[in-house]
Amino acid sequence: MKLTALLLLIVTLAPLRAAPPPVQSAHITVLSTMLAGDPMFKGIGEWGFSALVEADGYRILFDTGLRPQTVLHNARELGLDLSDITDVVLSHNHADHIGGLLTLRREFAKKNPKALSRVHVGRGIFWSRGLGDDGKEENAAIALKAAYEATGGVFIEHDKPEELAPGIWLTGPIARVHPEKNYGTNGKVLAPTGSTEDTIPEDTALVLDTTRGLVVLTGCGHAGAINTLAYARRAIRDTPIDAAIGGLHLLTSNEETLTWTSKQLRTLEVRHLLAAHCTGLEATYRLRERGGFTRATASVAAVGASYDSVKGINSLYLAR
Repeated sequence: MKLTALLLLIVTLAPLRAAPPPVQSAHITVLSTMLAGDPMFKGIGEWGFSALVEADGYRILFDTGLRPQTVLHNARELGLDLSDITDVVLSHNHADHIGGLLTLRREFAKKNPKALSRVHVGRGIFWSRGLGDDGKEENAAIALKAAYEATGGVFIEHDKPEELAPGIWLTGPIARVHPEKNYGTNGKVLAPTGSTEDTIPEDTALVLDTTRGLVVLTGCGHAGAINTLAYARRAIRDTPIDAAIGGLHLLTSNEETLTWTSKQLRTLEVRHLLAAHCTGLEATYRLRERGGFTRATASVAAVGASYDSVKGINSLYLAR
């Protein structure tokens, strides 16, 4: 066999990309949302979202809540030390997802200079949203960027799906195939192409590729709950979704939208739903009823509630 033919055969047989090993063990704990569901007085609620993600020894903080002290307070009461976490994901620019970052970085850097020192965001999070009535920039993430970088931290912008650790993916900005309008704003954003409707273009999700299927975390799901889950299956791996966790921005949705969303959840083979923050209480129960879930597999999230890849959802007492 000629050398060129042999090389061609080798290239043809070789995989284009070695698949990362799927995550064997995953555990996610809610640190910020509206409900405090522990009767032993652990945790306080707020309008915001944050979750600690643990996967095969890798730990990452997803969003940081609204008030500067909430996630710090809740983590301490729940007995969770965040000082060994390097990476943070901010799902989008809204204050109820970025408010605790600076406090957390400053506090845990006292113990570990690398604590929360690297923040992953979707492209567009630092685009101007214009000036408010007070003459200040509407996008609070811009001022946060300067203050955070002054602590030695760095932001990493993503414009496509990227693997942060084996089997742990950031989607980057999400393709919007379905006409979901889950961003509820008439604001403008100054994109590179000019001023346009602010659809929260940077909205990003975290995806764990586990042995049981995908686990998808959303901050508000502004790109659309179904757009986000479907994109995870297209971009990461076409496999059932073992859990959808976080905000889905369905709190003001009508019955038609909730029925359609429930049908799509079944189509995407979503097995567990831990719905937090802007999903809405009534909307969550509609999704449970129409999506084929049970009390054990779909619940409103509370501070301290968790998903485990083996045990499933622990919703705590109030939300059961």
